[in-house]
Amino acid sequence: MAHAPFIIASYAIALGGVLGLLLVSYVSMRRAERQAEELRKGRRER
Repeated sequence: MAHAPFIIASYAIALGGVLGLLLVSYVSMRRAERQAEELRKGRRER
């Protein structure tokens, strides 16, 4: 029984999960940076 297809599939799933987590983290970071900038702008106007 060849194990290579299962090993390759597990690596592909793990890589996909890492890339998905990277994308979600990046989007979350950008959203938080935008909100922080809006807060800074609001405090300058007062």
